[in-house]
Amino acid sequence: MSRAEVVDVSGASAPREPRWIWTLGLFRSELVITFRRWRTIALLGVLAAVPVLVGVAVRIETSDGSTVGGGGEGGGPAFIAQVTHNGLFLVFTALAATLPFFLPMAIGVVAGDAIAGEANAGTLRYLLVAPAGRTRLLLVKYATTLTFCLVATLVVAASALATGALLFPLGEVTTISGTRMSFGEGLARALLIALVVAASLIGVAALGLFVSTLTSSGIAAMATTVGLLITVQILDQIPQLDALHPYFFSHYWLSFADLMREPVYWDDLIKNFQIQGLYAAVFGSAAWARFGAKDIMA
Repeated sequence: MSRAEVVDVSGASAPREPRWIWTLGLFRSELVITFRRWRTIALLGVLAAVPVLVGVAVRIETSDGSTVGGGGEGGGPAFIAQVTHNGLFLVFTALAATLPFFLPMAIGVVAGDAIAGEANAGTLRYLLVAPAGRTRLLLVKYATTLTFCLVATLVVAASALATGALLFPLGEVTTISGTRMSFGEGLARALLIALVVAASLIGVAALGLFVSTLTSSGIAAMATTVGLLITVQILDQIPQLDALHPYFFSHYWLSFADLMREPVYWDDLIKNFQIQGLYAAVFGSAAWARFGAKDIMA
């Protein structure tokens, strides 16, 4: 079913339905269209492949009985050192490996194409003719992007868990603090970490949506969003800009490692949620203001 057909069918029945039902219908159609695109499927495939590659690499490196080199406490390398002892740690390692680039890049592609892609395809006018309204349409687009954030993160976690179970033993989990928890508790902690990682991407989603309202070219919007993502992460590594680092959306991304402490260290996690909320509010408002005043010509 094409976008125009979806809009025509929804628009025909909308006057007889409550607005919230029509909104749910629009959200459902957006989800179907987004997750049926070959680009989306390809992005999820790449994300699922990363944990497999990491797991196989660790397995090959340790096949002679050696151990993987460790790193600083609480980061990806520290988790990698534990993978050979417990495959569950591949989940934490894979999330740490994909969060700096692969996950936000995928989110940037989906968010950047949200409005610009519709304008480029000539379907944005049809969506606005239907009883959606610009604000509601923008919210549905953002909700769809956030859903993709969650699905993409869970795909990485599920792929890592399956790979870790196949290549390495599973059992009790040793936290960064040195305490031990059962495998079930560790699995629950892994799910919580995946949810935190998904929440860490809401700032990128809002930024991408704002960029998408600035142009009618989906490719330009996606490229600009990914370019901004890379630029911010480079700036976050420059010591001379230390005073600005806490205000970059990527600065507290790896704070999810604090969930593997006992007790959990919440300070950086809360700061991460706050900065993501700030970016969502600022760029969400900017996207609403821009989209509300946008002249839709096609």
